[in-house]
Amino acid sequence: MAQVYVSVGSNLDRERNIATALQLLTDRYGELQQSSVYESAAVGFDSAPFYNLVLGFSTQESPRVIQDQLHAIEERCGRQRTATLSARTLDLDLLLYDDRVMADGKLVLPREDINRYAFVLGPLAEIAGTARHPVTALSYADMWAAFDDRDQLLTRIDWPPAASPAGE
Repeated sequence: MAQVYVSVGSNLDRERNIATALQLLTDRYGELQQSSVYESAAVGFDSAPFYNLVLGFSTQESPRVIQDQLHAIEERCGRQRTATLSARTLDLDLLLYDDRVMADGKLVLPREDINRYAFVLGPLAEIAGTARHPVTALSYADMWAAFDDRDQLLTRIDWPPAASPAGE
């Protein structure tokens, strides 16, 4: 069984789309490790803030099959793929597949977002802090401790969100 980590993000109907993704991923892969959920500003474009988290699970599926499943879940949540950065109903990205290093078309492992974005590295370090990046050999906790997140602030939110009182 391979240990897999996936980043999850949404800034359109965030609560519903993330809840749907969590349910669909649990249905397919069983018990999920789950980081806290964080709110972060969109990076690289103007849009509503995102909710982000990282999930971990074990599977015998290949990276390509996992990626196809992630895309199917995104589409089920109304994801429209565009060539530019834009708001998203759901963004599911395969970050790690054990310690595999590969570049196969659009599938690159480990995903380069790990080194670039607080909303990926912070939650990953939370649930896999002692694991090591397969290229740099640094632990994710050490990478997070050294990460300059001044321009990419994360705010932990309560999850699941509290239900709104009736009539509001």
